[in-house]
Amino acid sequence: MKTRLLPAPAQRTCHEWPGWHAERFGANSAEAARQDCAFVFIARDLEFAASRVGQKSIIRDYQPKPIWSIEEVPEETGFSEEVTTLILGSRRPILFVEGKENSLDAVIYRCCYSDWTVIPRGSCEEVLHSVVTMRRNKDLTRVTCSGVVDADDYQPDDIAYLNRYGVEVLPVSEIENLILLLPSVSRAIAESEGYQDSELEDRLSRLRTKIFELLDGPNAIDDVVARYCRRRIDRMLKKVDISAARTVTNITAEYARQIAAINLSGIAQEATKRIRSTIATGNLEMLLAYYDNKSMLALAATHLKQSRLSDSTNWLARVLRNNKAPGLIEAIRDSLPPIQPQ
Repeated sequence: MKTRLLPAPAQRTCHEWPGWHAERFGANSAEAARQDCAFVFIARDLEFAASRVGQKSIIRDYQPKPIWSIEEVPEETGFSEEVTTLILGSRRPILFVEGKENSLDAVIYRCCYSDWTVIPRGSCEEVLHSVVTMRRNKDLTRVTCSGVVDADDYQPDDIAYLNRYGVEVLPVSEIENLILLLPSVSRAIAESEGYQDSELEDRLSRLRTKIFELLDGPNAIDDVVARYCRRRIDRMLKKVDISAARTVTNITAEYARQIAAINLSGIAQEATKRIRSTIATGNLEMLLAYYDNKSMLALAATHLKQSRLSDSTNWLARVLRNNKAPGLIEAIRDSLPPIQPQ
């Protein structure tokens, strides 16, 4: 990676367009019309910058003199050029999370981890891959990173494995459960609506009762256990390792041995016992670590906001972006795992 100190350019003329103007006036057309010229585009739009062919650089720092510190964007980092540019251009550590850009997940993480540059990566596997890739890439080592993933039925050894690579695990199966259903957060939402004293406690109690009633049906627990088993088996199959086998016969035998070691009946019995114990004790926090029924979120919207789920999530996104409910934000932040740059 090369870092250079260059004098800042003089006042731009009308022929030196910033990236967003170049896009508006047609960068492709300009380059096609003047193939005898080399173009330099200055842009804040990462998507536009990534669309240009040629060497990319970032302005890492500048001095009032003025002097710019220019750093070339390396190739083959394991990330797209757009993500690499975002990483190198950030003055904050990078936090990879599950979910998509512009989702409620991203809003929550950016609000609660405001000292980080949050980059959604989709799945847990992509989060882990991103953290490992970035930490091993010599071109990106000046920027620190970590990751956060949903609980997603991880076992203690799975969590320890993720932690070793700098990935923290939420206390709930999905982050939406944390936001609307954890008791401390539900209380903060209800308080922001003006409920207090006995009325507040009554609403929280009714919400808890309705959530547990979702598991009263004849097949409700079986459905939860089946989903749990599918996730566990999928994760275990991804860990099947036949790299040491050198012949087809050995590969077949080793694969059969590892598959036979998956005790599906034992996994199901363990999950059933845990869910029934959680119901018996009324432990909502523990239930949320295993249960991912979307109907719970609708119940929370009804009992806490007296609104539809879509209206409640839109409201939540607004107050998080605008810091309109500091008590709620604090409750959410306290429920998330603390993360230190590594």
